[in-house]
Amino acid sequence: MDSWVWWLLAAVGLGIPLVVTAMPEFGMFAVGALAAAGASGLGASVVLQFVVFVAVSVGLLVVVRPIAYRHLQQGPPVRMGIDALKGASAVVQERVDGQGGRIKLNGEIWSARALNPGTVYEPGQQVDVVEIEGATALVV
Repeated sequence: MDSWVWWLLAAVGLGIPLVVTAMPEFGMFAVGALAAAGASGLGASVVLQFVVFVAVSVGLLVVVRPIAYRHLQQGPPVRMGIDALKGASAVVQERVDGQGGRIKLNGEIWSARALNPGTVYEPGQQVDVVEIEGATALVV
């Protein structure tokens, strides 16, 4: 059997743990094996095939791996709970002033209070949630 077939089998063999464990390093070694299969198909010696495998694999590990991990860790921050409500828009259901009132926020009725005590919001007006204190939304 030709050596390029062995390199293809090695690439497939390295691809299996990639799928099972989701470790991208196995994929980088599989790409190195594919590059060595290509070198073998072009008539390179066994030593050169091995050098191509090592060079491509190490090159991918050194260059691609840090970039991939940096992108994975810089995912967008996911705001949840009360933090997700800050900055949201709401519609006034019952008059909101410095003492209290009601708003519809994300499909739910919330008690609300105007952030500025002298401000009054009438039903139907759109307001923005600035802060949540307990079960009361402070709005502007």
